[in-house]
This record gives sequence, structure tokens and C-alpha cells, in this order.
Amino acid sequence: MTWAGESAHRRVEVLPETRYAKKGDDHVAYQVSGEGPLDLVLVSTWFSHLDARWDSPGFAHYLRRLSSFSRLISFDKSGIGLSDPIPSRTVPPLEDWMDDVRAVMDAVGSERAAIMGANDGSLMAALFAATHPERTSALVLVSATARISAAPGYEIGVGPDVQERLIAIVEQTWGHGDLMTAVNPSLADSPEEAEAWGRFLRLSASPATAAAVMRTLFEVDVRAVLETIAVPTLIVHRVDNPIIALEQGRYVAERIEGARFVPVPGADYGLALGDTDVVLDEVETFLTGALHARSIDRVLATVLFTDIVDSTSRAAELGDARWRELLEVHDQLARSEIERFGGSIAEFTGDGVLASFDGPARAVRCALALRERMRELGLHIRAGLHAGEIERRGGQIAGIGVHIAARVLALAEGDQVLVSRTVSDLVVGSGLTFADWGTHTLKGVPDRWQILEALG
Repeated sequence: MTWAGESAHRRVEVLPETRYAKKGDDHVAYQVSGEGPLDLVLVSTWFSHLDARWDSPGFAHYLRRLSSFSRLISFDKSGIGLSDPIPSRTVPPLEDWMDDVRAVMDAVGSERAAIMGANDGSLMAALFAATHPERTSALVLVSATARISAAPGYEIGVGPDVQERLIAIVEQTWGHGDLMTAVNPSLADSPEEAEAWGRFLRLSASPATAAAVMRTLFEVDVRAVLETIAVPTLIVHRVDNPIIALEQGRYVAERIEGARFVPVPGADYGLALGDTDVVLDEVETFLTGALHARSIDRVLATVLFTDIVDSTSRAAELGDARWRELLEVHDQLARSEIERFGGSIAEFTGDGVLASFDGPARAVRCALALRERMRELGLHIRAGLHAGEIERRGGQIAGIGVHIAARVLALAEGDQVLVSRTVSDLVVGSGLTFADWGTHTLKGVPDRWQILEALG
């Protein structure tokens, strides 16, 4: 089976124009197809190439079907496909890839859209829906997972032997179809089609980038955010998916309030392979029905608390007038740094600040930057961070996420930036490093919590 001859006319007739959205200094490639009444943002699996997708009959059918009932907005993630490249052995943290969604939605004038992600794309789609419910009308996850690999308390993920096998295939045979054949049984008897998919992989990313992404994906963990998702959610799962087991999809569905879980036949990992219509029938029915999002007052955010160490003794040492002046400079610097890292100030606490961020890596970097800026003033601060559900009440924030961040702060010593394990799990691939600070009981919070120190 060859694609080139079959797709020549199709490319002229169907292929949408590729455009670029700006994300800071970077360019994110995107396409828009269809004129349906709802906006649908497609978060692809990590390997993607906007133009090459249309060369695959199965992929073209998949895209046309989605475009038949929506304005389909799709993109290549930063560093992948037609988007700006990244250093070959580094991978952006999940929150940076999540920003690609916002950049593309802004570029096409989409205020609110249904978000759809399949397989590893479900991780990013779920995180976006939790973090930006005001821009998410519905969430569709296909063969969803909250974490691909197994972990303590999460034995349903793939084990180390499978991980090493897949990474070895990527490193040794990238671009020759071996990976696609290994995870898509329908390609076993079609070597020509498998090789065509190998070409697609070569266009998507280099071997070094592919291996780096694969390793990172096995570490990404969004289990902690599932219960914060507050939009209508559909989870369709191929029952014999060779990587993401049915139990993983059910795990996700059980933790998203009101989520609908639909098992369907299928044994291929790639959604553009095998029987795609059995999946897309469920997606179309769900998205074109009379479904309405719940009122949004809860979101996922990373909460930052800081305070000045030994503030009482410093105030006594400096005197009231000088101390007030120093606090004013402290507040100005805090506001500047928090805004620089994209955060929002909820409250100045007298000798500290409470702020929230939609990206945990930015929150940690802001805390580290604040520590250095305050040292220039002769002040020593400590910081505590937690990523979790918060309630927005005007300009204020509240809820268990704020409470936990305050308890993490209480454990910190001078010049320390402490984070909950949830934060460290969400910043995999960011380049931030952490040291274990032990397991602690947080006053008023159930269970014991692993705390880590951010080292920079």
C-alpha cells in the first residue's frame, strides 16, 4: 500500500493552510479545518507533522470526520513537526506544551473550545482542562491515562521492561516503522504502510528528540489533577490498547466527576489506525448533544506562599519607619517577579505574599527568583508551593490547595523553597532539580506528604 499516488489529488483539495502562532519568541504551527458550530482543539500524540498527516488515508479520514461537525484546530507541539525546533536532547515541561494550546486558540480567535487528546496526548489535554476550565467547553480523552508507567500505588501502568524496550526501539530503529509496528497490531501484515509511518516519524522529530520525549513521557504524572477537572468529560478507550490498559482509562474516569467512560473494540495505539469510526461515533455524539459545562469556580493552580524569616526581630532592629520602607520595596519586587512569571497576586500578608500560577514550573522559578531578589535587600525569605484545586472568589483564592501550600511553607527554613510532591511530578522535563525533604504530616490535612526542596 502506497500513499503518495492516492494522496496527490487529496492534498490539493483538502490540505488546510499551515499558519504560525507566536508563543513568546517561538512559533507554533497550526491548521484549521471545517466550519462546524463548535471549536475543537486536537492535542495530538507527541509525534506529529501537520502536512504529512494528510498523506495517510486513515489519518485524513480521522481529520475529515472531526472537521465535519466542528471547526477543528490542530497543531504541532513546540519542537515537533513544523513548529520551531528545540535542543535535541531536551523536552519542554508539560506546562510549556500546554501553553501551545492557548497560543493557538488566541491566534484563531477561539475563546472556548472542546479539548481532545488521545493516549499520551490525554495527559496534556487533562492538564489544560483542569488549569483553564474557562476556556474548555468539554474534554474528550481517547485511551486516557494519568501516568503511562507503573508507580507505587499505581501498578496498572507499564513496567520498566516495556519502557526500556520501547526506548531501545526508538534509539535503534527510529524512522523505520518498527515502533509503529510494535504498538499497532494492524500494521503487522502491512510492511509498506509501516514504512510510510516510519517516514511520518522522521518528519515529526529527530532520533535524539524522540528518545528524550519517550523518557519524559514515562515520568509525567497528572493523577493529582484529575479530581479538579470540572467540565463535561468523555473517555473512550480501546479495550486492547497495547500500551495504555483499559484499567488506566477507567482510573481516569473514576476520578473526574461525571465523566462518561465508554470501552470500544480496538487493539491499535494510534487513533488514525484500525477502526477509527467506532471511536469517532462516540465523540461526535457527545460533542454535538445538548451538554453544558458546570459553573466554573474551581480550577487547578500552583499556589505560592512566602514570608520573611525573623521579620519581628528585623523590624525591631531597623525601627518602624525603615521597616515599612523595606516592606514597600519587598512588595514592589514581589509584584514585579510574580507578574514576570505569569502569576497573580491574591494577597500581601504583611511580611510575605500569596500568589497563584497556571504553571508549576513558573511558580517554582518565581520562588527561586524572589529568594535572590530579596537577598539583595538583605532579607531572607522562605517559600512553600503546592499544585492543587483552588476556589477563586474575585481576586482572592481559597480551598484545600491554599491550605496545603501554607502547611508546606511552615516546614521551610530560611532561604528554602519547599514544594509538595505534586509540584515536582508536574514539572518533569523542566530542568528544575529537587532534593527529598522527607515525608511529613501537614496539620489539618489527611495522610502523610512527601516534601521536596527546589534546588534551582
